[in-house]
Amino acid sequence: MALNNAFRKRLNTLKREFDALKRGKEALLNMIDEVEIPESVYNSNAIENSTLTLKETEKILFEMEVSRNVELREVFEAKNLARVMEYIKEKARTTELSLPFMLLLHKMLISNIDDKIAGRFREDGEFVRVGLHIAPAPAHITSLMTKALEHYAEDHESYSTDMIARFHLEFERIHPFCDGNGRIGRALLNYQLFRVGFPIVIIRDKEKSIYYQAFREYDATKQTQRMEKIVAFALMESLHKRIAYLRGEEIVTLSFYAKKHHLVLSGVINAARKQTIPAFRERGRWKIGASFVFSGAKQK
Repeated sequence: MALNNAFRKRLNTLKREFDALKRGKEALLNMIDEVEIPESVYNSNAIENSTLTLKETEKILFEMEVSRNVELREVFEAKNLARVMEYIKEKARTTELSLPFMLLLHKMLISNIDDKIAGRFREDGEFVRVGLHIAPAPAHITSLMTKALEHYAEDHESYSTDMIARFHLEFERIHPFCDGNGRIGRALLNYQLFRVGFPIVIIRDKEKSIYYQAFREYDATKQTQRMEKIVAFALMESLHKRIAYLRGEEIVTLSFYAKKHHLVLSGVINAARKQTIPAFRERGRWKIGASFVFSGAKQK
């Protein structure tokens, strides 16, 4: 199993605290989600080699002027993905995961980019590969996706984040679309988290080498542990962020926190990456609630 019982216990404890704190504070949670969309869009597109920076993504989504000439495709990639993310949150409580729902999300994502392939699976002669992995032939896509959905729906024994991580691996192995598989896959991952009451997570471009390694391991050996850990750690960070805001904490950067408490910054950041402290990232910068008492790093 990817996560030991102690780690799962920590996740469950955070989930219970999140559920208790969020009552009556939906407006604040919606605000956090909305502010996070540009960062999520930027990272998901960057993983697919978009040239847009985070600032440029923000300007595009907020209808501001971008300082350089940006390809129209990248503008639509940002706007369409933001629309998909808003839509999955809206539909998460009422719409079951299904093939028609996936096709609708894909149409939303690829519209005005390549309308010939938007909203449909790959067809005869449309083969794709990712690195050294050649995706299954188009003739098998519908049956493979149906089986993946059935397996996910019928798995009542696995831990929820493990199930979601495994579905993500299988979705990307099948690579059902001609384009947009990675972005749709990560959107579906968040949709599934929403469905079970968790907040959105961000798979970050700076960590894509580990993310890609998880796919290579799954292709070679069907091992799922690495992706299960990626999803679980991203979720823990997301919960830490929302709990800090729901508590009404003063939010400070880790560098400020370390300086104030005379701590070695590298040790604090290492603890943040391991999620042994309630730290989280905003726009790429590590932050934490100012009241947290940390004893893991040596003082200067």
